Amino acid sequence: MTKLANLARLIRSKNAGPFVLTFDVMFEDEARYQRVKNSGALTREVVADRYGLPAKDVLFFYCDHARAVKASIPRPYFQGDVRDSDGHGGQQYVPLMDIEIP
Repeated sequence: MTKLANLARLIRSKNAGPFVLTFDVMFEDEARYQRVKNSGALTREVVADRYGLPAKDVLFFYCDHARAVKASIPRPYFQGDVRDSDGHGGQQYVPLMDIEIP
């Protein structure tokens, strides 16, 4: 087992508007990308579980031509809300880093 953070070249999060966070997991080579994709360890359901959401609320897809995984979730608080602790959404990727990939 290897943590996703050790296989991905980049894991990032950012705003996709004031109500949505988006995550990108990018890979440097085809072998690592295919390892993650074929493992079944990174799915809509896994992302939903990491963020305490129902799976139906997660937009999720593999982008083969870019060797990347994309997921988007509703922000817990809209951007700029007094309860929003990360206005740019740039620190929200951390729960994805330790997903174990066989």
